[in-house]
Amino acid sequence: MKIFKNLLLLLTSLLLAQCDSVRKVDEMAKPRIEEQNPMEKFEFFLGDWNLEYKIPKSTLSEAMTGTGSGTFKRALKNKYVFFDYEGAHGIFAWDDKEKVYKYWWFEDSGNFTWAICNFVDDDTLFMDWQNEPMTQTFTRVGQDKIILRMSQSLGEDKSELVLEVILTRR
Repeated sequence: MKIFKNLLLLLTSLLLAQCDSVRKVDEMAKPRIEEQNPMEKFEFFLGDWNLEYKIPKSTLSEAMTGTGSGTFKRALKNKYVFFDYEGAHGIFAWDDKEKVYKYWWFEDSGNFTWAICNFVDDDTLFMDWQNEPMTQTFTRVGQDKIILRMSQSLGEDKSELVLEVILTRR
């Protein structure tokens, strides 16, 4: 009887340990929220925006200002975020193979370019434009306000601001 009791305790312990191991494996197999859909990071962009832009005098252009409007929206089963702006269209996407965000910018002139992006923190998206000496940041400064700044590299750790856009939610 004592052997049977010890054997029963041993089997119960093994079953409980196995259940615990299975539970731990199941828990580890669950993707984190970021892994489920990395595009959730773009939540604060979504919606309709008024844009006020300032272009300072630089090596690229004369100083000027202007206004416009744009919309950020989810697309294609929430795998992309589209940015529609007057005369242009942008697409943000997560490249699962390279584990980076990418952005493509298309203009009605036929010009297009692309950038590699990274969230520096929950409020700042940094963009490194490929094949161009440009960087850009989108910084959330409030629930309904984002500031975009684009700089051009002048080499030797120098750069100049070439565009600033204040986005205000409509």
